[in-house]
Order: sequence, then structure tokens, then C-alpha cells
Amino acid sequence: MARPRMFDEERALGAAMRTFWEKGYEATSTQDLCEATGLGRSSIYNTFKSKHDLFTRALAHYIDTTTINQRAILEDARLSGADRIRTLLAVIVEGEAEHRAGGRSLGCLTVNTTVELAGRDAQAARMLERDTARRLAALRAVIEEGRRDGSITSTRDAGALARFVNAAIGGMRIASQGGADQAALESIAEVTLDALTH
Repeated sequence: MARPRMFDEERALGAAMRTFWEKGYEATSTQDLCEATGLGRSSIYNTFKSKHDLFTRALAHYIDTTTINQRAILEDARLSGADRIRTLLAVIVEGEAEHRAGGRSLGCLTVNTTVELAGRDAQAARMLERDTARRLAALRAVIEEGRRDGSITSTRDAGALARFVNAAIGGMRIASQGGADQAALESIAEVTLDALTH
């Protein structure tokens, strides 16, 4: 009979996710993961097999959590298309302010991973591509709804606008990591919203 695990795997995964988010994949050592999760090396490797396996599970957890939260905003039928995007951008600005340490934010684990690993880690790249495709589809749908309800008046292609909004969000996160304050992020959000009506 298998020995029951004497720890909360979900909590350990969350702690590992936070560590990778703060330090990046390469800079996170096994010792960092042990300290964050409270697990010994053998427990980590027995449960997660490798640092890379733990990282991909942490990245999947982050993507799932983020997608659920963002999709809830983008599918809120009580709001116009433009107001859904306005709300999403406000949540991004608030999130960047929340996750600040030493004047800089942690950014976004998917954006950070894209910069650090997408060009050399095929599994991470596939995960990020799927996530991006889902986000772009959700943004495009909202933009099309905004056109129907009259809140989005830009005549540009909906797919191009979705890519622009997605790039603006990534840019906001990177700017925040570089030290941009809340006012700067809010101004990026305002310009992004303007692009949907001009």
C-alpha cells in the first residue's frame, strides 16, 4: 500500500509557482523550492519528478487561475464590450500594484516565461501558445460584441485589435517590472481603450 502524502500538494504547487514567478526558472534552485514549499528534496522529486516537471505544473496552475479570472471579466454580459476590456485593464493595473516588491512588480509568469524560456523550451512554448490563443479568442469575441453594442467603434480588424490589447497588457506588466508606477500603467490602459474607439 502506498504511503499517504504528508503534505498538501496544491499548497506546495502554489508556493513553487510563487518562487518561479519571483525568480524565474533558471534562477530558482532546488533549495529555493525546498524552502518555499517546506518539503525536502526527496519529497519534491518523488512528487514532481524534476524541477522542470514542477515548473510546468506551476505554470499550468498559473495559466488556469489567470484564465478563469480573466474569462469571468470578459464574459460578464452585464457590461458592454468596451467596459469588459476597461475592467480587465483595471484588474491588471491593480494586480501589478499588489505584487510589488522593492518598487518593481513581479509581472506575469506567462510573460516572464515567454521572455526566459519560449525560444528554448518546447513544452513551455506549447503551453504559452495555447494560452495566448485562448486569450486572443476571448478578446476578439469581446471586441466583436463591443462592435455590436456600439461601445467599440474602431474599424480595424477584430483579430488585430485583440493582438494589440494583448500586447498592451504584456507591455504594462513588463513596464511595471521596470518600475513604472500605477499612474503610468493607467495611462497605457487609457491609450489602449482609445484605440478601440478611433
